[in-house]
Amino acid sequence: MSDRIFGGIGLVIAIFFAWQATLIQTSFISDAVGPKTFPILLAVLLGISSVYFLLKPDPEPDWPRAGRFAEIAFAALVLLAYGQLLPEIGFVIATALTAGYLAWRLGSKPLEAVIVGVGTSLGIFVIFKLLLGLSLAEGPLGF
Repeated sequence: MSDRIFGGIGLVIAIFFAWQATLIQTSFISDAVGPKTFPILLAVLLGISSVYFLLKPDPEPDWPRAGRFAEIAFAALVLLAYGQLLPEIGFVIATALTAGYLAWRLGSKPLEAVIVGVGTSLGIFVIFKLLLGLSLAEGPLGF
């Protein structure tokens, strides 16, 4: 039943997305593909995937209990807070805190979670900022 609900919602979103894509204004100077093609292609793929869920649903899953579901919802809130705090406190600090918290909730001991958070943050910083030269959000400490 949950797959069919998911498929029905996806199909409604696909139809709405395709309709909105058809409303995109095109100028007289545009390429052969145009700006509508990619959104319509995405809508078609979402629609096909949604119809599949409607026609061939999986067996009903074992949904988590309320406590576990609340923990999953809180992890999603942590990720939303990460996105909001990233420009304020910077990539290194925000990523260390977020990765550390998620590692802890996934079963690491607290000290291991701190090591994972800091290691993940610094590792990504070295690869993306220092090696590849990409721009990352700078915090109050300048990194």
